[in-house]
Amino acid sequence: MTDLWEAQREALGAFIREQRLRADMSLRQLAGLTRLSNAYLSQIERGLHEPSVRVLKAISDALNLSAETLLAQAGLIDAMTGSDRDGEPTGSKPVALATEEAIRGDERLSDDQKAALIAVYRSMLGGLPASGQPGE
Repeated sequence: MTDLWEAQREALGAFIREQRLRADMSLRQLAGLTRLSNAYLSQIERGLHEPSVRVLKAISDALNLSAETLLAQAGLIDAMTGSDRDGEPTGSKPVALATEEAIRGDERLSDDQKAALIAVYRSMLGGLPASGQPGE
């Protein structure tokens, strides 16, 4: 279980760093917008600290992301795949979970690339019904 938590923190940190860099924002600028310290944000980005929901909300606001996106990356919610924080399905195991597992398991991708792919994948699933099929 510890490895899962560690991997989740690292993926969240990589995702936040990627989004910050895409926004062409320095760590210092993000710190100013969130009213958090540079050191604390650096620890989050390196996966050394698990941020609170309040901190995730501040980061999402500063990066113009939905809070749901960061909460999902943190493993706090997973509405797109129907699983809880431990990765246990709340219903039947959806295809989306298997797809994300495949992305995470691809050794050819960096952690940043994996986080970005998963974020894009989840954003595309946001408009689909629970079955995952358009128009159903």
